[in-house]
Amino acid sequence: MGPTWEEVQQLIAYTAGNGAAEIRNHAILLLLAVYGLRRGEVARLRLDDVDWAGELLYVERPKQCCRQHYPLVASVGHTIVRYLQEVRPVCRHRTLFLALHAPHRPLSPESITAIVHSRLAGAGITPPRRGAHCLRHACARHLLESGFSLKQIGDQLGHRNASTTLHYAKVDLAALRAVAELSLGGVL
Repeated sequence: MGPTWEEVQQLIAYTAGNGAAEIRNHAILLLLAVYGLRRGEVARLRLDDVDWAGELLYVERPKQCCRQHYPLVASVGHTIVRYLQEVRPVCRHRTLFLALHAPHRPLSPESITAIVHSRLAGAGITPPRRGAHCLRHACARHLLESGFSLKQIGDQLGHRNASTTLHYAKVDLAALRAVAELSLGGVL
């Protein structure tokens, strides 16, 4: 459903620029890919959701009716700081990500999907699905390939039910093929 982790790294490198939109979009893409956040969760992030002293990121999980915290990954934190210092318009809104041109308003979840779609296309990456959710799938697959349990992946993604996490943990057909091709040395 999502790009490979190598493609995610290409996407992140592709979006690391110096223009206002590039700086903002880079921060958004990192939050989606590194934490596996939903587009709505990123759209709802507020300035107060980043605890700089405690190095924590707080995320409202509406499906679970809870607030979850994550360690603030240094690269993500630096990218958010750059966005705040160089790009984010000064206005009354407490939402983290805003439209860059007046009227300055919070980005909608649909805007975040459009950002991901256009950045994937610009980078020449064509996963089966190209919205923001594909980065959530990529995050889950990367965690699975890194040896994390389904429970740990589910906790990271904010799932209450293990069966939901299974949807993100697709079978690695290449690895299964390698197992199937093993010579069992006369066992059968």
